Amino acid sequence: MCSTGVTTAASGDIGTLGAPGARRDIELLRQPCDVEEQDDWRLERIRDEIDRGFDALRDVEEGVSIFGSARVREDSPWYGLCRETAACLTRHGFTVITGGGPGLMEAANRGASEAGGVSVGLNIELPHEQRVNPYVNRSLNFHYFFARKLMFVRYARAFVIFPGGFGTMDELFESITLIQTERIEHFPTILVDSDHWAPLLRWIDAELDDGGLIDRTDMRLLTTADTPEEVCNHVRLASEAQRQLA
Repeated sequence: MCSTGVTTAASGDIGTLGAPGARRDIELLRQPCDVEEQDDWRLERIRDEIDRGFDALRDVEEGVSIFGSARVREDSPWYGLCRETAACLTRHGFTVITGGGPGLMEAANRGASEAGGVSVGLNIELPHEQRVNPYVNRSLNFHYFFARKLMFVRYARAFVIFPGGFGTMDELFESITLIQTERIEHFPTILVDSDHWAPLLRWIDAELDDGGLIDRTDMRLLTTADTPEEVCNHVRLASEAQRQLA
């Protein structure tokens, strides 16, 4: 019998690993001791999930993926700023894509929906926190994080990053890595609220850049903005540059 190296919640318990999707991922990510038939089943499920995403989003040519915390409330200034930013992008002809959940994802979908645009939510099975917000008018459900991440990048002209936790930071640094390794071109990663992001940018500058761990030009991969108009301008310029590559 193989050991997973992970402690799961007991049957009937409600814990961070209690959801069926989480338990299946524990099996996927453990040491490879499954029988071949189980891997074949997983590969087919992964293929179907990606295929459904491609079919549902094939008409999205001018998308913008917006990320931010699920825990931000409606009375937060960030919520209003995110809502206004999504509305601005929608008025400029862009499709707003989010994780489909509450907080700043809801704010972005709300702004897009209220402006009369397509408001995409890429929902993910989670043991806590995630529910589809009521402002999504095109919803897709994912089990696999990597299938969902592919959709965020493939159908976007830019990433707009609002304050958030580990998930938001994951998307931030993944986008930078894709740009740095030339997998995507003219793809801005826009950090909204420059005061909030200043400590992180100082750390990158002092510890990574000055320490020789990244190239000095890599600091240019991150852009800050404080208003919806600034975000929209960055995205419009990037979209024009990307269309010229086609």
